[in-house]
Amino acid sequence: MNKAINTRYPVTNVLLLVTALVFIVMQVVRFGEATTAQTIYDFGGLYGLAVKLDPSQLWRLVSPMFVHIGWEHFFFNSMTLYVFGYQLEAIFGSRHFLLLYVLSGIMGNVFVLFLTPNVVAAGASTSLFGLFGAMVVLRYHSRNPYLQSLGQRYVALLLINLALGLFRPEISLVGHIGGVVGGALASVFLPIREEQELFTSRQQRLALLLYVVLTVGLIVSALV
Repeated sequence: MNKAINTRYPVTNVLLLVTALVFIVMQVVRFGEATTAQTIYDFGGLYGLAVKLDPSQLWRLVSPMFVHIGWEHFFFNSMTLYVFGYQLEAIFGSRHFLLLYVLSGIMGNVFVLFLTPNVVAAGASTSLFGLFGAMVVLRYHSRNPYLQSLGQRYVALLLINLALGLFRPEISLVGHIGGVVGGALASVFLPIREEQELFTSRQQRLALLLYVVLTVGLIVSALV
């Protein structure tokens, strides 16, 4: 058990725990109906049209990261978070990794709100694709040979998973793309442990400004 759960990465462990608890509660409370659109929405899924009618539900830009539609969806995303979460928490540090995960998920859900408001969406994949986007940025900017090599693998994973999304209509491709954008921007203003000065202060400020402007702009456009 000590090898399976590494206590050096508390954020990944907590994210996995919260995700599992939400999924278990869904199965118990809505036994047999845990994958319906109503259940997904009731437990925090994103439905853009409802948010447009009631902007006080903008909290749904965060909650879908912890809600999953069925066992396959839950296990696949949990295993992805388990494998890549440990890697990126080691690279970014716990605090910055948490911000990267959440900011990526928010951007992904903002894209869903703006581009596909008529669907009920949920899942950690918006955040997970943000991790891919962050590593792609490191692939081309880090001077560390290990991060360059690791980042190259993430480039391949990103391209393969985006391509798969083209052939599976149940997958929110816009959410994945939004997550990539959010993660790529966040990786600029969230320094990694080994290269604190990888990006200049000006680049960090510009990336943060772009993230905020893009997020706020898409939300406002979606709600008007």
